Amino acid sequence: QVQLVESGGGLVQPGGSLRLSCEASGRTFNIYSMDWFRQAPGKEREFVASVNWSGRSTYYADSVKGRFTISIDNAKNTAYLQMNSLKPEDTAVYYCKADSRGVSRPYWGQGTQVTVSS
Repeated sequence: QVQLVESGGGLVQPGGSLRLSCEASGRTFNIYSMDWFRQAPGKEREFVASVNWSGRSTYYADSVKGRFTISIDNAKNTAYLQMNSLKPEDTAVYYCKADSRGVSRPYWGQGTQVTVSS
């Protein structure tokens, strides 16, 4: 089992920045990628960014390219999402997801609220 705990959400003005953290614990040695998803009220959960365990490969949704940066600290078993130039449409609950070898379903965190508003 893997447990994921997100932190770092909050209220920020448009144009501001936030950094989200996702700390993994438990059987972390089989994790091969960690992702961020988000879900706005009344909308489906959508992909935001992904990073492999080595940190060498990253992927982003078009809506966040150039503004968000995903990274990983293996020593701390923690993935980060640096969010800059935030827009009101970035408002959502942000979820961390981890994929592990030999496990058919991914692990999800409980989510952290990000609100971008003046």
